[in-house]
Amino acid sequence: MKKEQLVKEAEKIRKQAYTPYSKFKVGAALLTKEGKLFTGCNIENAAYPVTCCAERVAIFKAISDGCYDFKEIAVVADTERPVPPCGSCRQVMSEFFDQDVEIHASNLKGELKTMTMQELLPFSFAASDLKEDS
Repeated sequence: MKKEQLVKEAEKIRKQAYTPYSKFKVGAALLTKEGKLFTGCNIENAAYPVTCCAERVAIFKAISDGCYDFKEIAVVADTERPVPPCGSCRQVMSEFFDQDVEIHASNLKGELKTMTMQELLPFSFAASDLKEDS
C-alpha cells in the first residue's frame, strides 16, 4: 500500500471521530508488515483524561487482534501543518513500533511529513529501562 493510500484511509476514518468537546477530529491508519490495515479515530470523553487518540485506538485494535509487527501509520487532522502525534501516542508507539516504522503525518490540505519512529521519539522510555527484580 502506498503512503498516500494509507493517508486516505486515515481521512476516511477521521469522519467517525467522536469529538463533541474539542471538535478536533483525527484519523489514523496502521499497516502491519503482513499488509493488514487497522484504523482508528479519536474518541473524547467529558472527563478529558480518558479520551483516546486515533493513533492509540488503531494500535490497540491491532494488538487486541494479535498483530504486533507494524510497517507504517498515517495520521490526519484539519491542521495548518501535518499533524504530529501527541506525547502519549509517541510513548505507545515506542512500545510497539520498531525504530524504522514510518509515521506519516498529514493534514486535509494534503501536506505530508514522513519520519521514522527513531526520528519522532529518539530518546524514549523503554522496557529495557525498567529494573528487573533481583
